[in-house]
Amino acid sequence: MPSIRLTAPAGALTEQGRHSVQRDLASVLLRWEGAPDTAFFRAQAWSYLVELPEGAQTTAEDDAPRFLVEVTVPQGALSERRKAGLVEEATRTVLTAAGLAPDDALRVWVLVHEQPDGTWGAGGSVIRYADLVALAGRGEAGNSDA
Repeated sequence: MPSIRLTAPAGALTEQGRHSVQRDLASVLLRWEGAPDTAFFRAQAWSYLVELPEGAQTTAEDDAPRFLVEVTVPQGALSERRKAGLVEEATRTVLTAAGLAPDDALRVWVLVHEQPDGTWGAGGSVIRYADLVALAGRGEAGNSDA
């Protein structure tokens, strides 16, 4: 199942952005992964916000906030087109949450980590990508109950 983690300096997000960015990023990830919009799949899309203390992030040039989005998905879950769409939309989502303009897009990095098949476990069992595809095909845990 997918996970997404945003690392940002404390105070770099707007109040509204801090409140909504985790669910927004999880929704972006599920949409680009092509998962069904069911409570089951939404509950499996874990989203983290890691806020760094003051002074913990800088560059060789300045102290303007930078943002790191790390996405973990099963290998094969994202085509090149889907990865590109995910990176683009995740970047826009973070810029919006921080109250920044599109010109600041280089301040957002998105790293996609593909977990090799057979190396992901949940509920005490190894979960394979084919298992997830089968669950999605059956609309597991209910149809769209959005």
